[in-house]
Amino acid sequence: YALVRCFFLLMLSILDTMPGASTGTLVVTDYLNYWGGQRVKPRQEKGAEPVFEPATGRVLCQMVPCGSEEVDESIKSAHSAYRKWSKMAGMERARVMLEAARIIRERREKIAKLEVINNGKSITEALVDIDIAWQCIEYYAGLAGTLAGQHVQLPGGAFAYTRREALGVCVGIGAFNYPFQIASWKSAPALACGNAMVFKPSPMTPVTAVILAEIYKEAGVPDGLFCVVQGGAETGTLLCQHPMVAKVSFTGSVPTGKKVMEMSAKGVKQVTLELGGKSPLLIFKDCELENAVRGALMANFLTQGQVCCNGTRVFVQREILPKFLEEVVKRTKAIAVGDPLLDGTRMGALISKPQLEKALRYVNQAKTEGANVLCGGEPFVPSDPKLKGGYYMSPCVLDNCKDDMTCVKEEIFGPVMSVLPFDAEEEVIQRANNTTFGLASGVFTRDISRAHRVAENLEAGTCFINNYNISPVEVPFGGYKNSGFGRENGQVTIEYYSQLKTVVVEMGDVENYF
Repeated sequence: YALVRCFFLLMLSILDTMPGASTGTLVVTDYLNYWGGQRVKPRQEKGAEPVFEPATGRVLCQMVPCGSEEVDESIKSAHSAYRKWSKMAGMERARVMLEAARIIRERREKIAKLEVINNGKSITEALVDIDIAWQCIEYYAGLAGTLAGQHVQLPGGAFAYTRREALGVCVGIGAFNYPFQIASWKSAPALACGNAMVFKPSPMTPVTAVILAEIYKEAGVPDGLFCVVQGGAETGTLLCQHPMVAKVSFTGSVPTGKKVMEMSAKGVKQVTLELGGKSPLLIFKDCELENAVRGALMANFLTQGQVCCNGTRVFVQREILPKFLEEVVKRTKAIAVGDPLLDGTRMGALISKPQLEKALRYVNQAKTEGANVLCGGEPFVPSDPKLKGGYYMSPCVLDNCKDDMTCVKEEIFGPVMSVLPFDAEEEVIQRANNTTFGLASGVFTRDISRAHRVAENLEAGTCFINNYNISPVEVPFGGYKNSGFGRENGQVTIEYYSQLKTVVVEMGDVENYF
């Protein structure tokens, strides 16, 4: 027992340093790959990339990408675990998953702190992300024991039944904006259905997925059931093309999503794609204005605006536009930007210097094209000296926007809200749908008929009515059009991580046809 306890304390040593950690102090030296039930040292240091702490611009660790041998090793480790896990009853899997959820809940503050250091978002947001992660695992643990087929009676006493079976080894490819949460969103339904998963985090946020792997191990999954491989596009390609992989679930940009789909198609692998968005938020004159303003802020400034389903095209009915702008600008100016580990901070740092520069370029281009910057849109330098190298930007509201402006058409992935006036319901629905994206949408109105009518007509995978950017694990999330297909969360996702087998049973003699 003492040896086992020492082993787990050693494994979780980085989490144990979290209570005393502060911005600018942590250096990660632990191995970031994980398979066979343990962290794995990279075969070679070739191609190592620095990982930065967004709040300070300081190097946090080195990310060493996995090569073909390591990818192969991790997938074989996952396949071995899958053979054991898939034979367990759903209730047996559920007990292990509930234990994993409990451990995450117990360590939520430490995991959230590590997430902030690696990702740059505020600690207040990160705590919510970790809570959603354990809730997701708990939710799918509840579904694991309910997986069942059908019995169909056939003529002459014959019958058939269906079996819902696991796919095998699934690959999850995550994004930098919700590192731990996305790893949970992808692994929970996969594991509930009896699959194994090899997960590749974003190369910019490699630190917390391996914590999830250790927690699954501690909870009692077979060694190798949830593996973590580090790397960028090359490693992702190796995963998508591996013959032992049954499915790929990808979260990221549209261009990369298309490549993932193309590579997976060569092996006829199932694919779930959760891609970008340029979602519309429709605010009608009969709305509760205070809630609409809060909704617009939620739709644009969570995680420094780096959220794929953000409602960045804010259409406001002309009669209330001046009042809306006055309120939203006042609130935006008051957003506390700074050290993401301080409880009072509401906006931390963008993920990287290139991402910050890209967002600032979009604001400058918007000005060139005729938009008015009502506030923000500039580099922000916090007063704390240790934060001066961080990737901060003042949250921005753009007015006088037109539908054909670059800032209205393209996903910025930064804290930039574009506000557009509209006059009539039919007109604004047409304009809202005039995009290749279709991830999310929102409407604020007191008219219940209008709310449901607009929700029906908006071409998006989610429509929020009188709220925005809430993500309960019980409801499906995914896109229309170029924003992808397949779903995450909700009961339906079970169908994306399992396959049906039909068994036909003859109770009499075979017909003498020949």
